[in-house]
Amino acid sequence: MRPSTLRALKRAAELTRQNRLTEAVLIAEPVILAADSYEGDEILRWLADHATDFTGDTDKEMP
Repeated sequence: MRPSTLRALKRAAELTRQNRLTEAVLIAEPVILAADSYEGDEILRWLADHATDFTGDTDKEMP
């Protein structure tokens, strides 16, 4: 994954935790849409592995 993509995803996670979802989407959406299929797969894995970065929920147990 390109460093700029990772930075955008991390910033989007930070904004989401601050309840600034519109800004988070404005930052993350362009890099996600610009990704090729290889990077897109990396983004999906990163999002799955870092879901708590967006929610701020440290309890990893699923209900």
